[in-house]
Amino acid sequence: MSKDPEIISGRMTGALTLYSGTFMRYAFAVTPKNYLLFGCHAINFSSQLVQGYRYLQYWNFGGREASLADKAKTEASGVAAVVESKVHEVADKAKNIVGK
Repeated sequence: MSKDPEIISGRMTGALTLYSGTFMRYAFAVTPKNYLLFGCHAINFSSQLVQGYRYLQYWNFGGREASLADKAKTEASGVAAVVESKVHEVADKAKNIVGK
C-alpha cells in the first residue's frame, strides 16, 4: 500500500476485486457456510478496492501531476541547498584570499 501507485495494474486490480467479490458470495452459498473463506475474500476485496482507488486517483484524478510536482519541488530544493553551500564555500575562500 505504500509503494508508488504507478506500478499498480488496473486490469489485475479489477479482476481480483471481481474474483474476491464473487467468491465472497459463494462462501455463503455452500452448505455449511464457509466463514473462513468469506473472511479471506473480504480482506482481499477490501485491499483491492483500496488499490483500485489509488490507481484511479493516480492515473485519472490528478494524482500523477501532483506527484510529479512534489518530486520537482524536492529536487529544486535539493539543488538550491547545494548551490547555497557552494556559494558560502566560495565566499569563505574569497575572504581567506583577501585577508592574506
